[in-house]
Amino acid sequence: MKRIIFATTNEGKMDEIRDIMKDINVEVVSLKDIGFNTYIEENGFTFEENAIIKAKAVMEITGDMVLADDSGLEVDYLDKAPGIYSARFLGDDTSYDVKNQYIIDKLANVQGEDRSARFVCVIALAMPNGEIITKRGTIEGYIADKICGENGFGYDPIFYVPKYGRTTAELSPEFKNQISHRGIALSAMKEEIIKKI
Repeated sequence: MKRIIFATTNEGKMDEIRDIMKDINVEVVSLKDIGFNTYIEENGFTFEENAIIKAKAVMEITGDMVLADDSGLEVDYLDKAPGIYSARFLGDDTSYDVKNQYIIDKLANVQGEDRSARFVCVIALAMPNGEIITKRGTIEGYIADKICGENGFGYDPIFYVPKYGRTTAELSPEFKNQISHRGIALSAMKEEIIKKI
């Protein structure tokens, strides 16, 4: 069975990724699974650049096929912040409860369409032969007026999807994987991986 490293230590992401990839004959392992702890500076200016930086760096050290994602929340009213800084927003060790409440407070007097936001995910595949492939997924929605839902992680409890009448943290994990930014990008990438294995 071919091994693919997903360049993350985030168990929430790994659960989503393994679920989406479960029907193809690959073993998906995390950086934690392989004991990889080399620091990689994500100094790109776009989701694409950061995903490629991560995937290439891990591939060059391990010699494996490597997937990496860069994803985040863009809030239009906040000039698309936190964007590529979503994980480090308000400081590296700030909890998502604090980040989520901060965004809700910033939009306290903002109504309707002005609360528009999206989740963006770019996944990069770095191949040992030097080939790089990227896929992008987005899901449009609004910032909720309060934190809702126990599923998901990160900004899921404040990202409201009108089509489903709930936040992404209120969706079942299986359904969220089908419609999420990461699910869309990873499903597109899965087609590329099938061609390569």
